[in-house]
Amino acid sequence: MNPMSHALPRQRGFTLIEVMIVVAIIAILASIAIPSYRDYIIRGQLTEATTALSGYRAKMERHFQDNRDYRTVGTFVTPCALGNDASRTIGKFVVSCAGTPTSTTYIVQAVGTGSMSGFTLSVNEKDEQKSDAGPAGYGVCARHWILKRGQAC
Repeated sequence: MNPMSHALPRQRGFTLIEVMIVVAIIAILASIAIPSYRDYIIRGQLTEATTALSGYRAKMERHFQDNRDYRTVGTFVTPCALGNDASRTIGKFVVSCAGTPTSTTYIVQAVGTGSMSGFTLSVNEKDEQKSDAGPAGYGVCARHWILKRGQAC
């Protein structure tokens, strides 16, 4: 009788410590990747807002060129008074005029909704861009739009 014949068969598989090391590595990678991906998505959605503001500003300037006034003139309705919130929603932003335009001034703003709530960007007749509000990490700036977390004014 061979003494080795009674030995228990060798078990195969992973030890608990090996599984825990893999879980820890995945958790570390996820803690880096998820916030970076979220910032990437936000930057893309902010681009939609800036594009919409530029388009709306062009409409206001065309109206002024035709009527020499940013307000409604006769049957020519200012772009600020056209449509409703649903028709002025671009991506996650609602674009509208802040207040009532005067004969020589206006402010167009994009206000974030849903996952972009907290963001407010604006532009005026002088093409002065402004970040009026933003969540933590996105500052307020009176000179240009803040489009990235941590971007300086």
